[in-house]
Amino acid sequence: MLQRSRLQHLTTWQNKKTRKPLVIRGARQVGKSCLVRLFAEQASLDLMEINLELHEDYIECFTLKDPRQMITLLELKASRKIQPGKTLLFLDEIQAAPHILASLRYFYELMPELHVIAAGSLLEFVLEEHTFSMPVGRIEYLHLGPMTFKEFLTGIGKEQLSAFLEQFRITDEFPKVIHNELIKNFKIYCAVGGMPEAVQVYQESGSMLEADAVKQSILLTYRDDFSKYGQRGNRRLLQNVFQSLPLHVGQKLKYVNLDRNEKSTEVKKALHLLEMARVYAPIYHTAANGIPLRAECNQKVQKPLFLDVGLLTTACGMSYADIVHVDDVSLINAGSLCEQFIGQHLLYARQPYEEPELFYWMREKRQASSEVDYVLSVGSRIFPVEVKAGKTGTLKSLQVFLQEKGCTLGVRFNADLPSLHEATFSLSKTSGMFRLLSLPLYLVEELPRLLGSIAHE
Repeated sequence: MLQRSRLQHLTTWQNKKTRKPLVIRGARQVGKSCLVRLFAEQASLDLMEINLELHEDYIECFTLKDPRQMITLLELKASRKIQPGKTLLFLDEIQAAPHILASLRYFYELMPELHVIAAGSLLEFVLEEHTFSMPVGRIEYLHLGPMTFKEFLTGIGKEQLSAFLEQFRITDEFPKVIHNELIKNFKIYCAVGGMPEAVQVYQESGSMLEADAVKQSILLTYRDDFSKYGQRGNRRLLQNVFQSLPLHVGQKLKYVNLDRNEKSTEVKKALHLLEMARVYAPIYHTAANGIPLRAECNQKVQKPLFLDVGLLTTACGMSYADIVHVDDVSLINAGSLCEQFIGQHLLYARQPYEEPELFYWMREKRQASSEVDYVLSVGSRIFPVEVKAGKTGTLKSLQVFLQEKGCTLGVRFNADLPSLHEATFSLSKTSGMFRLLSLPLYLVEELPRLLGSIAHE
């Protein structure tokens, strides 16, 4: 099985004295079920997995309010023993019986020693539209996205490269030969992506064609899911918006560009449904005058982020051959591939229990517009992040942000070697210096750690 960094959080959860039932949230096929199975194996827990979509006859076992009676019914039905402290009860596809979410409170209140995990596809629809009383404060969440670049490296047998990234300090000399090897693997990741099945197939076969076939199948699965949205949306419109979104990553989103034949209110509704399915994430504009960044976000201004860079390349009709020979990785719409790669990593860079979120900044003035790709907060400090596909590129917008917000450190991701240096403002009527942390794209997962180390200098 492919290793996931979220396993560490599951181990922490397992050892809590006040452990609550855990609900794993994420898009279809990001590896929720496999993560639980791997955790049970490594934690030496006896896994009792019940897929409520495939085994509807188990649903009646959860109609009672006493977990001891529920367990008795499950034991009799499954003909196996459930031992609190030794058994992991995994309720998969829980959206098939959403009222069971309400029953999880009783396991926390009356049988906290039993390990209970729930997961499900399209679970966000249930969480938004439930008609039962949610067990607030009696369950906890874990958010799961696609496999990260470091997880990908480990999955294809390059654990040493992953460990090298984790140990890198900004003051270290970075060998050019290692940089070239990581750029090569970065390009492979952009083609394969982070969907576990695609990574597994590539790891086993080494075939990009087989990985592409898996990604095409996943995209078709998402489209088939539109029928499960019930009366919530227009399926034709959902199809059009779903197909258009990958082409607009990195751009300010205008509803008319997604479907010019539909009203903006309908397109907005379709986007919300795709957001709940977690196949896309809106990156909202924030004024970024302080933390939390969401306090000053404008939900009328957004850039779309697709679920996964590998799915993005497939949806845009690209293959590994289109990526591998391009030195500056400047591929779709002047580098939106790189913006997708950085964005999907930053989106899930927060704690596993925190709702994924990401923001950007823009200033629109006649003949003086500026836009910073992403804005992050680390502790009490705010950092602008620019993504450049190649080794060069102006940083005018980043400088404008630093000057307006009184920040002293900016971040740039590109294809060059890492560095931290003093730079001079090149804006008119602006003097002085700022610090620029320039990192190769593949170091994105280390950004919070590196920013923390610089802040303590």
